[in-house]
Amino acid sequence: MVEIYEKLGLFYLGKDVDKTTQEASDALTLLKNKNFTTHATIIGMTGSGKTGLGIGIIEEAVIDNIPSIVIDPKGDMGNLLLADPEFSPKSFEPWIADEAKNKEQDVAEYAEKTAAMWQKGIESHHQDSARVAKFAAMEKTIYTPGSSAGVSVNILSSLDTPPAEVLEDSDSFSSYINSTVSSLLSLIGVDADPVESKEYILLAQIITNAWIAGDDITLEDLIGRIIAPPFKKIGVLPLDLFYTQADRFKFATKFNSIIASPTFKSWLEGDNLDIQKLLYDDNGKAKVAIFSISHLSDDERMFFVTLLLNKFVAWMRRQSGTSALKTLLYMDEIYGFFPPTKNPPSKEPMMLLLKQARAYGVGVILSTQNPVDLDYKGLSNMGTWFIGRLQTTQDVDRVIDGLGGQVGSSYDKSEIRSLLSNMKKRTFFLKSAHLDDIRLFSTRWVMSYLKGPLRRDEISVLMDAAKAKKVQTAEGLEAAAPVQKVAKAEGFETFTDLHDSIPQFYLPNLSPSKQYVPMIVADCSVGFFNQSRGINEEENYHLSLELDASDRSVDWDAASTDDETVKGFDRLPRRAPEGALYAETPEFLNEDKSLKSTTKSLSDWLYHEHELELFRCKKPKLESQPYESRGDFEVRVADALNDEKEKAIEKLQESYRKKEKVLIDRLMRYQIAVEREKADTTSSMMNAGVTLLGALFGTSRASVGRAGARVLKARGDIGRAEQRVQKVENDIIELEDELEDKITNLMDDFDVSNVEIEKFQIEPRRSDVRIHDVAVVWKPV
Repeated sequence: MVEIYEKLGLFYLGKDVDKTTQEASDALTLLKNKNFTTHATIIGMTGSGKTGLGIGIIEEAVIDNIPSIVIDPKGDMGNLLLADPEFSPKSFEPWIADEAKNKEQDVAEYAEKTAAMWQKGIESHHQDSARVAKFAAMEKTIYTPGSSAGVSVNILSSLDTPPAEVLEDSDSFSSYINSTVSSLLSLIGVDADPVESKEYILLAQIITNAWIAGDDITLEDLIGRIIAPPFKKIGVLPLDLFYTQADRFKFATKFNSIIASPTFKSWLEGDNLDIQKLLYDDNGKAKVAIFSISHLSDDERMFFVTLLLNKFVAWMRRQSGTSALKTLLYMDEIYGFFPPTKNPPSKEPMMLLLKQARAYGVGVILSTQNPVDLDYKGLSNMGTWFIGRLQTTQDVDRVIDGLGGQVGSSYDKSEIRSLLSNMKKRTFFLKSAHLDDIRLFSTRWVMSYLKGPLRRDEISVLMDAAKAKKVQTAEGLEAAAPVQKVAKAEGFETFTDLHDSIPQFYLPNLSPSKQYVPMIVADCSVGFFNQSRGINEEENYHLSLELDASDRSVDWDAASTDDETVKGFDRLPRRAPEGALYAETPEFLNEDKSLKSTTKSLSDWLYHEHELELFRCKKPKLESQPYESRGDFEVRVADALNDEKEKAIEKLQESYRKKEKVLIDRLMRYQIAVEREKADTTSSMMNAGVTLLGALFGTSRASVGRAGARVLKARGDIGRAEQRVQKVENDIIELEDELEDKITNLMDDFDVSNVEIEKFQIEPRRSDVRIHDVAVVWKPV
């Protein structure tokens, strides 16, 4: 059963609870993962078990290979990294040490007891070490913006131009601008009115003008543009009349003070906020990114959360539509970020996500202690509510109407009121637009060890290996970079042998040295065109290559492409500085009038060595976009397969619904012939036998194990009618086995690992290789 519901994309949340006894039953509480695309909220007082439920949902997403971004204001969600499929006491020791000492117990012994308890708890909820291993295998990273405790976050790209999908949608663009400007102002402690605030209006116009022009800007650029904006008017008023130069300077110094602060340096280091890379690795494997922000001030939290949400919106708008669950965005303790009355910067992008994310397969889950922490319009976009114990009668009253007003509910308002006020820990109401009735359930035992909020030093320990790996990767890239030649100090002359037809430029000399070495510098481009695929791309290159007198030809493979100093070299001085000393130039260069041979060799090298690499697969029939990595392409293939799988499941569902109906009708006819006193038993047999089908159809819950097998016991020969009932019950079990085989085959058919992805290239045409400028640039040494 466990294998079947996981293959069907069902989240195992816990066990159904009897509303009278409040005791858990054997029936599993299952919810289709695709139902989370209509979003969910978890509401419950401190100690109700919200964190466990939230972690359990993220765990289920991991098991289904669905990536997640987790915003963690309190520090609890880092517990997702504390899972050990071997339940080794050693792995528990660092996390129980403080608790053991407080209880005056030996750390090793306490760790052994805790590990045993966790293993027993997990196994008691029908999970095993293999499931824990599958969960533990997914990469999980704790990011700590503004701190080096976890993996740092670089916000330099925070003001990059949003994608065309955002720019072309006026509502999305307005929301993006508003939240960006408001978050920047919150960073410096300015609570601005978008209509009246001069600071807001100035920033909004600066950023809007830059983005419309396609310009990315940094915080440093922003300071310069505040002091000297690239426009003369705001509305119909002259700039200096609307906002004087002196006032703009004071405004700019507030941002400058933030950037100049030593603590702000940590905001400019680490991984970029690239949502695709946060969700998937280079091979397209899903990841979990946890943003721990408990160490930040309120203003810094608001700034970062808004920034992250905007980046997420921009990423989302570039995705193709899907009905399957593609990713989860989970935010723990939403208080202050999405209130019903005020409009903090984070509110607008969050509302945009709740309204639009479903079409892109994105599920948003928000957790809070009180229902009043959430905007009412936002709540109306939540398809699923998890309601735990509430502290005040006012909180109970606020959710009564939402829960008790459901048509056909088996709970009346008085029952709900009583249960909400006296609900046990880890017990929740489940109301979903995708279920026929309200349910009461207790959460399953999570696979992660729930240590509680992680301290900075504990986060640092967990992330040491990840940070070390990033350092090694960076060092490896640096070592692999082309090594430029360095001229020796001797061998410099007061003249060069270069022909007058060769264009020559001089880099500024900021040192007292008068010695110069020659570089070949080129500004060139390669185009790739394919009409049938709609491809029309151009790659621009700024190449620089230091030369040595012993060189016999230009080796373009050794050229550097990341030297910022050579961009726009045609604007460099042409006149040689006084007293310049020149390194000897290679013989081939001295004879190359107008650099014709050098230009020809560059054109040949670009034509033969450059191609646009793409990927494709036959089933599903897809091709990658230009510059889409193999990993990102595999993610798209997996999304397409998930969509096809959903359609196949719906087709399977319809087929088995008809078969189920035939068996149920037949069983009911045979029941008539069974003795009246056996009717309840037969009814139980019928209900148990179809629980799996109900789980597939989303109409009922599944019980642990083969539910029908427990009640379909031989009771002797009690008549022909009962034998017929037994035959139908056996047919139901056979239907279940047949369904399981079909599901297994279905999973194999739509497994991305079984898809063959091949690489192919689009080569440039000769006419698409363009050499704009080639020259000798003298570089001081």
